[in-house]
Amino acid sequence: MTSSIQLALKRLRFHVHQTPLVESSQLNRMLGARILFKAENLQKVGAFKARGACNCLIARIESGEMPIRVIANSSGNHAQAVAWAARQFSIPATIYMPKNVSSIKAQATRAYGAEVIFGDDRAEVDQMTEEASEDEGVFWIPPYNHHDVIAGQGTSVFEVLEQDQEFDAVFAPCGGGGLLSGCLIACREFSEHIQVIGVEPSEACDAYESVKTGKIQRLSEAPDTIADGARTLSIGNKTYPHLQQLDDWFLAEEEDILYWTQWLNHLLKIRVEPTAAMVMQGVVGWLRKQRENKRLLVVLSGGNMDAQTTAKIWKRDRLCITPGKKYPLR
Repeated sequence: MTSSIQLALKRLRFHVHQTPLVESSQLNRMLGARILFKAENLQKVGAFKARGACNCLIARIESGEMPIRVIANSSGNHAQAVAWAARQFSIPATIYMPKNVSSIKAQATRAYGAEVIFGDDRAEVDQMTEEASEDEGVFWIPPYNHHDVIAGQGTSVFEVLEQDQEFDAVFAPCGGGGLLSGCLIACREFSEHIQVIGVEPSEACDAYESVKTGKIQRLSEAPDTIADGARTLSIGNKTYPHLQQLDDWFLAEEEDILYWTQWLNHLLKIRVEPTAAMVMQGVVGWLRKQRENKRLLVVLSGGNMDAQTTAKIWKRDRLCITPGKKYPLR
């Protein structure tokens, strides 16, 4: 039987990139493990979000319900992904964004042809989107809480595992949980032995608290974290059951996120945004529990940063202390 992720991979084959795996031999030596990075920062729109948005829209079209307009609510990467996906099929798009969104992500969303409407905060944006979705012919593509979005995001890991299943663990960041849910589904289709680990900012740990308490927790306001892709107010009822099955969770402090953003940009020589880089805090936390060398897959979720974020990241040099010294594992 063809799984939802296999079907998504078939839909996306001629629309998105099969992104490469990259690694740093220097980082491998420092941490005593082989770490392969799935470079979704080199994906269409610069983030894995292109997969979920495009799969969701194609699935809608295949069902015979061609939208007259596509809408979305997003703080950045999903906004660009929906605008880009809608343009592939010549469908008008309207994106609702909080006014504190990264300027480069707002500008890029407009560049893909979408109308951008700002709200004061994330809660207002969500309300505006919900009201707009009630109009006839409008299709709302959620950033994570939709089965076709989850399946699309899962193709990022599935296309790796089709060729190579020799991984001890897969790591991905958590905002609303769509990517992590897709990663879990993809891994379970190949092996029960590959651990799937989520990483979230300590300042935005609603997913971690939801799993810990057994009930979805919602933040009252957008969290103050440089990892803008993880500023969601809550996970979704469709991602939550998958997140409950993860093998481990780690939280990243803001200083750790800044540190790893500098180091991954330095070592990998490609643009890595903070939400993607913070996953390394989970990697070192997990490796501390291991007794032998491991082979890991890390999903680099995106590479979109504006000048303000870049300046904040590089305000102080953090390359003077190597990861091996800052996070001794043994």
